[in-house]
Amino acid sequence: MGTALVTGVSRRSSIGAAVARRLLARGDRVVVSSWAPHDAEQPWGGDDLAAVLAELGDPPHVSTDLADPAAPAELVAAAEAAIGPLTTLVATHARSAVGRLADVTAAEVDLCFAVNARGSLLLTQAFAARYDLAAGPGAVVLFTSGQHLGPMPTELPYAISKGAVQAMTLSLADELIDRDVTVNCVNPGPTDTGWASGVTQDVVARAMPRGRWNSPAEAAAVVAWLTGPDARSVTGRTIDAEGGFRR
Repeated sequence: MGTALVTGVSRRSSIGAAVARRLLARGDRVVVSSWAPHDAEQPWGGDDLAAVLAELGDPPHVSTDLADPAAPAELVAAAEAAIGPLTTLVATHARSAVGRLADVTAAEVDLCFAVNARGSLLLTQAFAARYDLAAGPGAVVLFTSGQHLGPMPTELPYAISKGAVQAMTLSLADELIDRDVTVNCVNPGPTDTGWASGVTQDVVARAMPRGRWNSPAEAAAVVAWLTGPDARSVTGRTIDAEGGFRR
């Protein structure tokens, strides 16, 4: 049984909620975090956080704005205080942003980098600083998008910051493997978390060989493998779990 911190758990349809559900089901102790104001700003809107947590069995929850550089260390400390030394970190959180090259602003790029790239890096740093091998083998799973496989010109701030997450994975893995901590990155491909509708929903579904988007539960299954005993030899990898997505 592991002890895990899962970020990005603010909506029932999110990958973060699916990951938390999967880890809890296998007997892990889990702390979840979210930042509901981000969802409230987006077209898809927020969710009833109390209901989300209730569906998960009311695990410890921390509301955290990862744009704050102090937040990652504070979050890891709070998680450890709630469930003990952590063995697992799963960073599914993301700041979404659209914009082509002509629309990019420094402020939005900086915010995407702060939440997506810097947030993931500092969470890994804080996890490593507190990690105790006596608690069990460690695992970090970060999340990227598909920008390393194909262009994403309409959401540059998001895509560039997620590209940084994918790029840092190998170096972080090399840094931590001597302490028996694996670090991997998941690209879940087009995943039906409720953000897309209309034309986008239909176009992407036709580009998926199965005729449907990937599900959050499928991404969670990949995370469960990467954080379980069968993947201890896998580190520094980006797992492209796209379901055969044909760009």
